[in-house]
Amino acid sequence: MHVQLFITCLGENFFPEMLESMTTLLERLGITPCFPSEQTCCGQPQYNSGFEAEARSMARRWMRTFSHSDAPIISPSGSCVEMVRHYPHLFPEGSEEHTLAIELAARTFEFTEFLVRQLGVTDVGAHFPHRVTYHASCHLLRGLGLRDEAKRLLAAVRDLEF
Repeated sequence: MHVQLFITCLGENFFPEMLESMTTLLERLGITPCFPSEQTCCGQPQYNSGFEAEARSMARRWMRTFSHSDAPIISPSGSCVEMVRHYPHLFPEGSEEHTLAIELAARTFEFTEFLVRQLGVTDVGAHFPHRVTYHASCHLLRGLGLRDEAKRLLAAVRDLEF
């Protein structure tokens, strides 16, 4: 199976090691990730700041970038995935852009959502002998409705104190 990685602008700039770990895990699961090099921000900062025209422009670029393959699109950001799922609202119904936005939104998944809901994976063989806590982001929890996916993955981590 092939997937496209939507790494997000924040991930690339602040958490590159997390992106490397995500890639390694996908490969361990037999998935071939590809990285469309022309990807950029999803436009959420512009949209949230009231600059809908600018967000629409960024959405167009994002859609062009990820429409070259029919592979699932995987991202470690609930916020960015929720923005992509909002793309259909940015374009007039019946337009080609609206149709493309619907198609791309349907195959864009947050990373834990993809593992648990699409692949049926809840144990990735991880070991982490430390105490942790978990906070679901607003976009992950309320926007995408992902309540248990990350917790199910954490519950399978050996020696983890949750």
